[in-house]
Amino acid sequence: MKLFAPNYYKSFSCAANKCRHSCCIGWEIRIDEKTCEKYASLSGRYSENIRKSISKEDVSPHFALLKNGRCPHLDKRGLCRIITEYGENFLSDICREHPRFYNATKRGVEVGIGASCEEAAKFILASDGYNIFLEIGTSECEDEPPKFDTLPYREKLFSILSDESTPYTERLETVYREFSVSPRNISDEDFKSIISSLEYMDAESKDVFLSYSSLTKPAPEYAPFLKRALCYFIFRHCTAAVCEEEFKAALGFSLFCERLLASAKREAGFAGLCDLFRRISEELEYSEDNTDVIKQEFLFL
Repeated sequence: MKLFAPNYYKSFSCAANKCRHSCCIGWEIRIDEKTCEKYASLSGRYSENIRKSISKEDVSPHFALLKNGRCPHLDKRGLCRIITEYGENFLSDICREHPRFYNATKRGVEVGIGASCEEAAKFILASDGYNIFLEIGTSECEDEPPKFDTLPYREKLFSILSDESTPYTERLETVYREFSVSPRNISDEDFKSIISSLEYMDAESKDVFLSYSSLTKPAPEYAPFLKRALCYFIFRHCTAAVCEEEFKAALGFSLFCERLLASAKREAGFAGLCDLFRRISEELEYSEDNTDVIKQEFLFL
């Protein structure tokens, strides 16, 4: 199948040891079966370190993290020893692919980069290429194209949001009206109760998120960044919907995340907003449980 990606995709590369929020710290790093077999037969001075680091508790093989939450193969410089010793071809699927995600569509498979990665978050917020998809190759995916075509709905959303002749807040109102979904249909107090009930990787996130207000009116200079963040959430979550009801729930989730980002910005400037965007992605969309709790609120509106 053909593989498509947003215009900004090919400019992305891992920041490696320059990253302040390494994906090699605090995350369970699973090892796929093929890579496990590769490690079992691996030779060389570092091969035994790799084999001894693999835990098979909780069914799926994974690297046993150190007490400080770091991957055992992350050196003092913040670089991966597996890469420096053997090259990227010896990484497990999850390490090689992160932060990429894939969605099957009627025209082929789309690939994007997840905003929980701080480098990806920077590219997403800085680029207007969210609505320009380029063919970048082919995908090994052999699944049948989805029966429900989300692309016309998504294109309509992108068309509304990219209309620079209209103030951003008015574009949001148009989305609410045209798609009959709005975070304002659920009270701020109800959402704050939901926020309090979620599970967090960083306890500070709850306090940050409790600043939520659906009525936040951001300064005009923030509008381009909020629009790009919203279009990212739409791209990632609405594209994967299998029916109209699920599309609506995914759009509700996306609009909630945009309102949360608009509310939670505590520091002026791009860097502060970018870090909040990364935090929302890490805590909400990278937790299926948290995502589902929020989507459920929009299913029956």
